[in-house]
Amino acid sequence: MAREMGHEEVILVQDAAAGLRAVIALHDTTLGPAVGGTRMRVYPTVDEAMVDALRLARAMTYKAALAEMPRGGGKAVILGDPARDKTRALLGAYARAVDRLGGRFQSGADMGIDARDVAVMSRITRHVSHTPPGAKVDTAELAALGVLASIRAAAGERQRTLDGLHVALQGLGQVGYRLARMLRKAGARLTVADVDPRLVERAAEELQAAVVAPDAIYDVEADVFSPNAAGGVIDEATVPRLRCHAVAGAANEQLAEPRHGDALHERGILYGPDYVVNAGGLLSLLFELGETDEEGVTRRVEAIGGRLSALWARARSEGVAPHRLADRIAEERLAAARKEK
Repeated sequence: MAREMGHEEVILVQDAAAGLRAVIALHDTTLGPAVGGTRMRVYPTVDEAMVDALRLARAMTYKAALAEMPRGGGKAVILGDPARDKTRALLGAYARAVDRLGGRFQSGADMGIDARDVAVMSRITRHVSHTPPGAKVDTAELAALGVLASIRAAAGERQRTLDGLHVALQGLGQVGYRLARMLRKAGARLTVADVDPRLVERAAEELQAAVVAPDAIYDVEADVFSPNAAGGVIDEATVPRLRCHAVAGAANEQLAEPRHGDALHERGILYGPDYVVNAGGLLSLLFELGETDEEGVTRRVEAIGGRLSALWARARSEGVAPHRLADRIAEERLAAARKEK
């Protein structure tokens, strides 16, 4: 699978003493060193963890290409329950594995790995980073801001604003809850779902959000469906159930397979390719590494909305599904960079 998807290198990491099992996937470094978050979650098998890392790494390559960042794509997954298995020894062993790559992979927080974990790892390697303490923006905030800009673009497709827009929001984690707050502040109406009842109760009280069971979110009649939790949620079972005009969220690898993006297109549902919509988290790296300031990175993230609108307009003019066009643009940029080398 790695060969078929064009990965340059896949590293299996094991440190029995620290309880570490991980996969680091480097997809394409044509545009620059590989960047991508590190996630920790339970996987039934190492093979399934590897598939997740491979898919996410390729998405990071495309994300960087579309965001016009001089970076390549990578991703790492640590096998284990972050609530039970995460220890300083495990984080230290993983950080040493990243450090051995000598800067070919720059990582940060993702599902199951937070800023506190990054702080532990950054004592061992400078190739794991997070937004500095005291900053007005952080990675999750910037990711949410990019999704907000994308939902605003979706509203604009129907000559609407966020005020009064109905958003069905799946997932109230680090990014999802920030997005919910931003949407509510802009006047949007929210229907939310999450597997954690405490989060939905909080959203109901704080944001006056309507609450539905996790599986019922697909059936909500709304202007926008925003997936912000696990990937692969748009599949044969859920596509026919969606009752929205557009899909735009922060979750990675939202389409179970590319054909499900075609199915959305056939139904007339605008799809914001996830690696376009959620690029705010990647762009935060520019701030983390001191390549821009807070104002500069915020401008770059807010520009995601305009980039998505342009993608949708071109897809309409060419009669293709937006995710197919986004893939093609990314591949063309990579091919052009390879020729220059």
